[in-house]
Amino acid sequence: MIFLKYISDKFEMKYNELVEEGEGFEEDRDEYTAENIFWVPKQSRWSFIKDRAKDPKIGQYIDEAMIEIEKENPSLRGVLDKRYARPEIDKRRLGELIDLISTIKLHSKQEKDLLGRVYEYFLGKFASAEGKGGGEFYTPQSVVKTLVEMIEPYEGRIYDPCCGSGGMFVQSEKFVERHQGKIDNLSIYGQELNSTTWKLCKMNLAIRGIEGNIGEHHADTFHNDLHKTLKADFILANPPFNVSDWGGNELVDDVRWKFGTPPASNANYAWLQHMIYHLSPNGAAGIVLANGSLSSNTSNEGEIRKNILEADLVDAIVALPDKLFYSTGIPVSLWILNRNKKNHPKYRSREHEILFIDARNMGQMVDRRLRELTEEDIQKIAGTYRNWRKPDGEYEDIKGFCKSATLEDVRQNDYVLTPGRYVGISDVEDDGIPFEEKMETLTSELRELFEKSHRLEEEIRKNLGGIGYEV
Repeated sequence: MIFLKYISDKFEMKYNELVEEGEGFEEDRDEYTAENIFWVPKQSRWSFIKDRAKDPKIGQYIDEAMIEIEKENPSLRGVLDKRYARPEIDKRRLGELIDLISTIKLHSKQEKDLLGRVYEYFLGKFASAEGKGGGEFYTPQSVVKTLVEMIEPYEGRIYDPCCGSGGMFVQSEKFVERHQGKIDNLSIYGQELNSTTWKLCKMNLAIRGIEGNIGEHHADTFHNDLHKTLKADFILANPPFNVSDWGGNELVDDVRWKFGTPPASNANYAWLQHMIYHLSPNGAAGIVLANGSLSSNTSNEGEIRKNILEADLVDAIVALPDKLFYSTGIPVSLWILNRNKKNHPKYRSREHEILFIDARNMGQMVDRRLRELTEEDIQKIAGTYRNWRKPDGEYEDIKGFCKSATLEDVRQNDYVLTPGRYVGISDVEDDGIPFEEKMETLTSELRELFEKSHRLEEEIRKNLGGIGYEV
């Protein structure tokens, strides 16, 4: 409904401008498509809907409005919900909802991405309310932003094989805008298994005027790859963690499993290899994975990880704090992959080097169950990685936070990629109090606690004895 109001607001703003010009072009479709404005037929315009808010047939009018918009705008075909005429929907409340939405201005020249922010707000609230189910399609902004800031997708082909509601694409576009780049230099490719989430993504891209190829329909990336020949310059993805029912038994000899056949019981290494397969010769990928992927040795995963490392495809690993996701409270990690670490035209050779970052202590709690990385946290993580790969970057290891390790170091650790193994423990700042003085204070406090413990123990014994129980 809000999407309908938005495209209608945008259309009517342009419509009124053309009326004022007095040239008679207000019903000329080309005037709108030239400015990436959806063509909205008369019976689909919000003013038409609003005037009929109290009509018992309002659900029918909305369905017809959606059908006409899809008919006139091929990029929205099959995306909009057309079930408002259903008997179970209270038409009085539907009319009240229309009156309420009518009071919201969703488009203005000053705020281009107003609906985008409204949309992200609703997605976040829905993911929070739905918990695990809602989190399937939504990657928290701070995590997406960290990935985007690390791999810097300025131009080229961006791919997300499990794109959810399209957050990776939106943040990539925002990154380019922040750095005065051209959005037209990005080509977007994606795929999504869930039909409702696929529609959410189509709408998310549409409200921002982002052209993207996420397929004509929802589809399973492993079993029906819609972009088989794509070699992407950038891959950004948050695949579902530890999926056990991905149909791996039917894909045993797949061309994508160059580094080993992933187990049918867990899709983590299937996702990794699928994305490596789709990387261009100079391509980079940023992937969110469950921490188990860093050290698992079961069902061939350890061997696959070893082969990927020996092929020198892993550029960096970042350990993130817990409670960042709506769908799970467990901490996760970021894998940064690069096809060309040795002779990349923009960066120094990192042949047989891997950067480890331990960011587990970062972020701040925004409510009882959810944490967010702050802007300062994001820039510290991304800035460390960017400085490390720059030809003249001012990088240095920081104990407890980051370490530039060699492939030989990783071999000695049995190809386990947990950052804590490499970065060490940060030095505790000396507070200037002599050791003897500290111990005197601590033992004194401990003595008091022991005495209190004995008093409580006696009190409990006495109380139990009073009701006939001896301890």
